[in-house]
Amino acid sequence: MPEPKILIHGGAWDIPPGLHNDHLQGITTALEAGLRALRSGMNATGIVKTVISELENNPVFDAGYGSFLNEAGEVEMDAGIMSGTDLSVGAVAAIRNVAHPILVADHIRLNTQHCLLAGSGAAEYAFRNGFERVETIDLLTDREKKLYAHLKSRNHLRIKSFFELRKTGRDTVGAAVLDRDGNFAAGTSTGGTPLKMSGRVGDSPLPGAGYYADNRFGAVSVTGWGEGIMRVLLAKKVIDLISAGQSADHAAGNAIRDLHERVQGDAGLIAVDKNGRIGVAYNTPFMAFGLADSSGIIETGIDNKSLRIEF
Repeated sequence: MPEPKILIHGGAWDIPPGLHNDHLQGITTALEAGLRALRSGMNATGIVKTVISELENNPVFDAGYGSFLNEAGEVEMDAGIMSGTDLSVGAVAAIRNVAHPILVADHIRLNTQHCLLAGSGAAEYAFRNGFERVETIDLLTDREKKLYAHLKSRNHLRIKSFFELRKTGRDTVGAAVLDRDGNFAAGTSTGGTPLKMSGRVGDSPLPGAGYYADNRFGAVSVTGWGEGIMRVLLAKKVIDLISAGQSADHAAGNAIRDLHERVQGDAGLIAVDKNGRIGVAYNTPFMAFGLADSSGIIETGIDNKSLRIEF
C-alpha cells in the first residue's frame, strides 16, 4: 500500500513577495496539524477537515477568517469535501456567518441526504446543528476593509481581472489526502473573489470542478478562476486522465494546459494518485503548496518553475 500523503494548497495567484513567508508558514502550520491527525489514526476526510480548518483560521488565505467582501459588503463563502470511499459529498455555497464552512460541509455529507446547501438555508442548517454564528466583522481583517473601499471606488471590475492583473495574494485553500488505509479524500474552501456579485458561487463547492476523490484513482483540489474551472470540470478532468493511465503529475499538467487552451483559464491544482504519486501544476506566477507523509513534512513551496505551466 502506498505511503499516506497529505497535499495542501493555499492559492495560485501573483502572491506578493512580502507575503511569501506568511503563506509558507501558514502551509507549514496546516501540515503540522494534518500530521498530528494522521498519526492519531484519523481517516482521510478527517485529515482534510483538519488541515482546511487550520487554513480557514489564517487570514493570509481567502477562506473563513480573512475572506473577501462581496459587492454588498458581506462575506459569502463556499466549501466542499468528498470521500473517495463512497463518493459522498458535502458542500455549502454562499454561506454567511460561520467560521469554518468546511466543517458545515462535512456535517451535511454525514448527516443529510443532500450534497449541497446554499445561502440562508446553509446558514440555518449550521446554526440548528450547533455551529456558532459569527458576525461579518469577525471574519474581516483591516487589509480586507481597505481593499473593499478601494475596489468600490472603481468601475467596470471583472472577476477574471483579479487573475489577469493579480492585485492580491490571497486565494482558495484545499487538500488532497491518501490515508493509511488507502482511502482518498479531497476538499476546498474559499471566500471567493473580491467584490463579487451577491450570491455568486465559484468552483470550490462543486464536486468535479473544485475537488474530487475516488478510491480507484486519487484525489484532487483546485484553486483559481472559478468561472473557467467550472466550464472544464478541472478536478474531474485530472481524475479522468489518471484513470486513463497518466500519473498524477502528468495529469495535473495536462489538465492545466487544457484549461488554458479551452477557456484561457488561470488556476493551480494538487493531486494524489492511487500509487501515492503527487501532482502539482499551475499557470499563475506562484502557488502556495505543501506535502507531508507519515515521516513528516517533505516540502513546502510557492515558486517552483518545474511545476509552472508556461504558455
